[in-house]
Amino acid sequence: MATAAVKEHEFAWEGTDRKGERVKGKTQAANENLVKLQLRKQGINPIRVRKQLALFGKRKKAITPQDIAIFARQMATMMAAGLPLVQALEIVGRGHENPSMGELILDIKGGIESGNSFAESLAKHPVYFDDLFVNLVDAGEKSGTLETLLDKVALYKEKTEAIKKKVKKALTYPAAVIVVAFVVTGILLYFVVPQFQSLFQGFGADLPAFTQFVVGLSEFVQAYGVYMVVGIGIAFMAFFYFKKRSRKMRNFLDRLSLRLPIIGTILYKSAVARYHRTLSTMFAAGVPLVEAMDSVGRASGNIVFEQAIRQVRDQISSGTQLNWSMQQTGLFPPMAVQMVGIGEESGSLDAMCAKVAEYYEAEVDSLVDSLSSLLEPLIMSILGVLVGGLVVAMYLPIFKLGQAI
Repeated sequence: MATAAVKEHEFAWEGTDRKGERVKGKTQAANENLVKLQLRKQGINPIRVRKQLALFGKRKKAITPQDIAIFARQMATMMAAGLPLVQALEIVGRGHENPSMGELILDIKGGIESGNSFAESLAKHPVYFDDLFVNLVDAGEKSGTLETLLDKVALYKEKTEAIKKKVKKALTYPAAVIVVAFVVTGILLYFVVPQFQSLFQGFGADLPAFTQFVVGLSEFVQAYGVYMVVGIGIAFMAFFYFKKRSRKMRNFLDRLSLRLPIIGTILYKSAVARYHRTLSTMFAAGVPLVEAMDSVGRASGNIVFEQAIRQVRDQISSGTQLNWSMQQTGLFPPMAVQMVGIGEESGSLDAMCAKVAEYYEAEVDSLVDSLSSLLEPLIMSILGVLVGGLVVAMYLPIFKLGQAI
């Protein structure tokens, strides 16, 4: 039965060292008695210990995948330097910039001190440490090569997070600019156009068709704008709710996303890169191929690939070669299949998969840069048409009035 993590507080202390000199500092502990015990172990005679009270409660920061990647790299570095596991966790946990991540690391340390293995302590936090992370750590502990496998985990996390950032950049940049463009247009239609509309009413002349259209659009936004905003908000909430809970919807969206122009290519190549990066890491750690495919499938980030990888696993378990099984799915590019085949024949599958991953990671990087260069003039054109069109529509009657005078 797992025990709940003990909440620790910050204490300020003063005392004397072995030479009789006064020293002071701060430390984290569950209570005052534990602080005194820690100080005595360090040869310090505590004189005064007081709990630090914050005037304003600190807002906890969320633990991000980047935090996990940094944690893996820190542990790999410290283990390679020869530090004991518990001491390394203590140093990383106490010094972490994110208090939430620091608490998580210290909780893992507590699990190890209570008799669990490192892998078992990590497995108690599945939200942050997936099966791949836990399996590799477990393999490292059993084989006595924990520092080597932690280095592989760190490299894997760094590479996968880097490619995720590139994909997010490709998706969020154009979407954010277009959203801003429509927000600006909505503000102009709701607040600015009505001012011109009251001015036009004093002209006593028919407005140009384009101006009439914009005025009519402004009246519609004023009448139904609030309902539109609420409806769009509800639609987005419903979309994300069902996307998170409905596998059928995720299947549909993942298949649709792979068919999108340019964006689909980026998502496809990033999934291929993640597949080969994960496979290389698992195989290099000595995890059996059939067993590794479960973690590989979940790490692909796309249900289409997850289903294909499950099919590959089933064929491998019946004795089929990996490259032939991949080819049968019709999902993997020929170059990747050939490289995997060469790796199987030469006994260097992990190295070949790593090369394939590096190739497609570079491809994704190049595509994201190209997409950004392509979208910048397109986005500027959209902004120009939306905002510039409204400005022209508002000043067109004034120009025509000036020509009439």
